[in-house]
Amino acid sequence: MTARMKTAWRGLLLLFCALVGIWLTAPSLVVIPLSFADRASFVFPPSGWSTQWYANFFEDPSWMSALSASLQVGVLVAAVATTFGTAAAVALSRAQFFGKQGIRALLLAPMVVPVIVVAIGIYAIFLQLNLLGTTFGFVIAHSVLALPFVIVPVMASLANFDTRLENAAAICGAGRWTTFRTVTLPLVAPGVLSGALFAFATSFDEVVLSLFIQSPYLQTLPVKMYSSVTRDTDPTIAAAGTLILLLTTVLTVIAGIYTFRRNRVH
Repeated sequence: MTARMKTAWRGLLLLFCALVGIWLTAPSLVVIPLSFADRASFVFPPSGWSTQWYANFFEDPSWMSALSASLQVGVLVAAVATTFGTAAAVALSRAQFFGKQGIRALLLAPMVVPVIVVAIGIYAIFLQLNLLGTTFGFVIAHSVLALPFVIVPVMASLANFDTRLENAAAICGAGRWTTFRTVTLPLVAPGVLSGALFAFATSFDEVVLSLFIQSPYLQTLPVKMYSSVTRDTDPTIAAAGTLILLLTTVLTVIAGIYTFRRNRVH
């Protein structure tokens, strides 16, 4: 195959990927012009343009409370899921023990098990433990869903890691914790950071599980949006959806860039 043909095929492949990307994202992007509508309706395209719904979002205490709750829970979930996910990834990558594959499948199960199934199980447990509607309960529940998104990129980083560097540190007298903190962690940091960003985005965007464990005193932003759309025709929900779309897109792009740079280095 000549260089010209390779270039042509690459161009066609990029065009096809772009068309598929537009096809998948177009329904989500409709919410952006709706958030600038001049009337309290979801008519598309809008008859006029206004930023009043963004002003309403930032001036309404209930919306800001929901945003604050989502940010608080998201940050805590990112910290918890990243800590435990990194430890699990190291154990699964380095240690050999009975039932390793079963434990790995269990930890990654939230990626393939329907969220509604996980939500029902967590609701039943939290009901007994009085954790419904608590920040601690939200963090634990969301961490269960976010854990696989930390384990996968960290394990990918460890798969390309040169273990001779750890052996050299051990020969120099460094203990396991010192070796991990000064040698292993800095080198797999892109994978850890990617996992943390994905964990935050997973928590911030979660609605099904949050609907089961919410309370009148603690609602995340997606739950507030769901409640609003079922009873109102207020485009404020479109403004909130646009902000969520923007935040999750930025986080995903940053995580993707770090993952690409990691793979390119290795």
